[in-house]
Amino acid sequence: MQVLIPFHKIIQGCLMRKRFCSFPFSVRLGVLKTALLTGLFAVTGSASLVFASDSDDYAVIRAAAEKGKAASIARLKEWIALPSIAAEDLNMPEGAEYMRKLALDAGFDAAEVVPTEGHPGVWATMDNGAERTLAVYFMYDVKQYDPAEWSSPPLAGKIIDKPGFGKAMVGRGAVNQKGPQAMLLAGLHAMKEAGVKPPVNLVLVAEGEEEIGSPHFKQIVSRPDIMAKLKESEGIFIPIGWQDDKGNVGVNLGAKGIVELELVASGESWGRGPEKDIHSSLKAMVDSPAWRLVQALQTLVTSDGNTPAIDGWFENVRPLTEREKELIGQAAASSDEATRKKLLGVQHWIDDLPYQQALERLASQPTVNIEGLVAGYTGPGGKTILPGRAVAKMDLRLVPNQTRAEAEAKLRAHLDERGFKDVEMKIGGGYDPTETAEDSRIIQAEMATYRRAGVNATLNPRLAGSWPGAMFTAPPLSLPAGQFGIGHGSGAHAPDEYFVVESTNPKVAGAVDAAMAFVDFFYQVAEIE
Repeated sequence: MQVLIPFHKIIQGCLMRKRFCSFPFSVRLGVLKTALLTGLFAVTGSASLVFASDSDDYAVIRAAAEKGKAASIARLKEWIALPSIAAEDLNMPEGAEYMRKLALDAGFDAAEVVPTEGHPGVWATMDNGAERTLAVYFMYDVKQYDPAEWSSPPLAGKIIDKPGFGKAMVGRGAVNQKGPQAMLLAGLHAMKEAGVKPPVNLVLVAEGEEEIGSPHFKQIVSRPDIMAKLKESEGIFIPIGWQDDKGNVGVNLGAKGIVELELVASGESWGRGPEKDIHSSLKAMVDSPAWRLVQALQTLVTSDGNTPAIDGWFENVRPLTEREKELIGQAAASSDEATRKKLLGVQHWIDDLPYQQALERLASQPTVNIEGLVAGYTGPGGKTILPGRAVAKMDLRLVPNQTRAEAEAKLRAHLDERGFKDVEMKIGGGYDPTETAEDSRIIQAEMATYRRAGVNATLNPRLAGSWPGAMFTAPPLSLPAGQFGIGHGSGAHAPDEYFVVESTNPKVAGAVDAAMAFVDFFYQVAEIE
């Protein structure tokens, strides 16, 4: 819907608030000039206006963002070329130092590499003399990759044409999370170049172990000086770039928790089967650790593999509220089921559920998932061995009111009760689920910014994925937490991961618009009631 508003009314409203309007990313200077000449201004969606930044400042900041666009894209390319992979202990000190430098270059007053018992983190502060403080979560680590699976080298940051979107950078970490984070940094660079201080103070906390379950992140967050700064903030958010081809985004009111682990069956631990690989002909008289693991895994879920069957698993699971069901219904109505299936490469939801019920299941159900199975020989041809060891790499997704500690204890007790005490549990990391109130300032600021940008945003009870937000939402911090950003990328954890830097889709942000959205978000956080 377009609402035509007399321009003098806009000026009057702006003056009453002692500041002028900034404009959504879809509004260009040519449109603004037309509005000035005709005395009319077109607003998409709601007729209520939110006034954020001074118009002169906004124009200068945007000009700086346009000028710095090539540098911001080059910065992302350089960052992708330095992969920090915690699971492989690859470039971790270098990744932390580079993260520290990125923060300082973007205008943070101070930035420090924070040691942990594992890989280091980084924290940084920017005191802008503002009344409010906003916290930001970054991760500098990325998932592993197999170059043979990629159409272009995963560290090259090659620019390709992405039909329906525009020009995109391909590389490991492009969308998860370096691309969106680089756009936030680009917004700060633009403000720095324009000589405009952000309207909020900023606290940045970054880790290098998110992709292995953040096993040592609590050591960073709980350091007294870092925690004291975090406590001053209105909330914390993680930058994202999740617009679909129609420009839509979801605003999550929480995220599932996770436990990452391995279950290991071995002849050595079991006391049966071989201690190392032996000839497969001996299976006739020797037990198999691989079959032992398969039998243990079969007890963890129902026969279709879709529902956890671990003893007591559901006793603390909170059902969806009526409001959460309402939000899911709105999301189902505004999204395209066929497109989503195509993007995922699936033809059916579990039990052939209708779309809304499938989405309700996605939000409400904890899961027991096998990420990978490793045993014996997996190369070309056969090798006729009886493996002495078998490993299942797994993740457990948790919903309110489950906890990581509860999940680990119940899994161990379940295996022990069924005679699988010999099956080892090797916990990699994990954290609890999160929840944030719909009326919190950070969520309301997200929604206000999306409205101003003409972006259709739907509230979602929780993200089906996980991030260590529980470090912030749980006591003693008890902060609201969310995700915010515009732009588009896909392929996280998969080959040919990408992030759009030059958009040809009028509904999807490119690099400059994505950067400017973070600028506007800062103003919304500063001003939202």
